[in-house]
Amino acid sequence: MNVDAEAWARPFEGAVLSDIVLRRDALPDLSPTVLLHAGPPFDAEVPYAVRNACVQALLFEGLAVDEAHARAMLSTGAVELQPAQDHGIATPLAQVVSASMPLAEVGDAFGVAWAPLAESPPPALRFGTSAPGARARLAAIAEFGMQRLAPLLREHPVALSSIVISALVNGDECHARTGVANTALIDAIAGLGVDDRAALRANPGFVLTVLMAAACWRLRCATRGLAAVGGNGIAFGLRLHGDSRWHRQPATPPIGTRMPGHAEVEALGAIGDSAVIDFCGLGGQALTAAPALRDEWREVLPDALALRRAAVVDPVTGLVDTARVVASGLSPLVDLAILDRQGERGLIGRGVYMPDVALFADALESSAPAFVPSTPAREIS
Repeated sequence: MNVDAEAWARPFEGAVLSDIVLRRDALPDLSPTVLLHAGPPFDAEVPYAVRNACVQALLFEGLAVDEAHARAMLSTGAVELQPAQDHGIATPLAQVVSASMPLAEVGDAFGVAWAPLAESPPPALRFGTSAPGARARLAAIAEFGMQRLAPLLREHPVALSSIVISALVNGDECHARTGVANTALIDAIAGLGVDDRAALRANPGFVLTVLMAAACWRLRCATRGLAAVGGNGIAFGLRLHGDSRWHRQPATPPIGTRMPGHAEVEALGAIGDSAVIDFCGLGGQALTAAPALRDEWREVLPDALALRRAAVVDPVTGLVDTARVVASGLSPLVDLAILDRQGERGLIGRGVYMPDVALFADALESSAPAFVPSTPAREIS
């Protein structure tokens, strides 16, 4: 393996998991009727999976009495959808973030970012499920996060760079493969009970959203380049520091492997804010550290992964650099789960998404007034 784990983990230096908070406490000025979604703003069309997640969120919040009421709220404009990263939150796949959802808080003394806690494997909100059981799982992770995990983290915050290094040297690229990172995170949480440890070990995606929060924090803290990146299922987009708008392109589905019985299911376009991990040099930019994934996706991966990383990643910051992407003509790789386009089957596979280089060129060529987050919880230098 051609892996320089310490250099690759550089974007996560200083990132500390320090608390679990509710969205309403992280962003007290944000209305309860605002739901935060992945990727750039929606124009009109909202994927079925995201609509399902909105319904689940409205029922979880008690803002709707039943599913019909929740869908009516969506159709009449009683609910507003906004990009999560514009508020310092990175949300996975189709999940929307509502006021009472628990968030991992990651950062340093100068600023933080957040991501929702990953409640479980499917069925779960991030997969755009309509199954009522997903709300019970969300309530359970909220109770665990707020009542048992938060006090431990406040007493003993967890630094994340060493967890990333451990994962990289043991076969994880920290996005599609997270088992090593998850175990390292669990082991680093002082005072965690036996039953809670067992539950988190059975949920290897738990660490993923923690790393998303860390990557979101790093991009927000940067003084130039990418500030936000992700897909909403319809469009994939990015926003640069100093730019007031998201630049977008149509989101095609990731290509990779399908779960049994789902080979012919129509896939949703690239979705999720977890792309922040890949743009911080892990995930698709770290596939040389994950031989199992390279073997699984050997039919779809481009050649010369190490050279591609060197072409698109700034060696000093460890971040994907927009100018380097344009100059090289090579797209960064984004490792993503694949969801059902019709919002009925949820998770159907996993693979790689390659945004068009034209997206990066368009962002570089444009100019706009400086972007100011609409609801900053803390100033981020």
